[in-house]
Amino acid sequence: MSDVDLLRSLGIDPSRLDPAPPWAPRQSAGVERLDGSHPCALCGEPARATGVVDPPGHGRRWLDRCMPCLLATTPRGGPRAPLADTLAVLRQAAHEAGVDLTIVAAES
Repeated sequence: MSDVDLLRSLGIDPSRLDPAPPWAPRQSAGVERLDGSHPCALCGEPARATGVVDPPGHGRRWLDRCMPCLLATTPRGGPRAPLADTLAVLRQAAHEAGVDLTIVAAES
């Protein structure tokens, strides 16, 4: 997911975000921001996670989030497999391992 798509999906205007430095080492980027003085861009609680986004026309910006908002809004990859396919893989793995398996699932 691009930075533009991420910000759009979160409903965040990039101009509201603090400017980030032009470059920061990935491992230490934002460590100094996690002092509790920066609010989560979504809910306003103290940020406990931060990253840099680079939306066109806005330059690099800090995207600060509290842990619940980070976990709730982190992209999880591509489309999920249908439940039937996932269950088939589990059944096959159990069969190959010689394990008795009972799967209880409900599609919603």
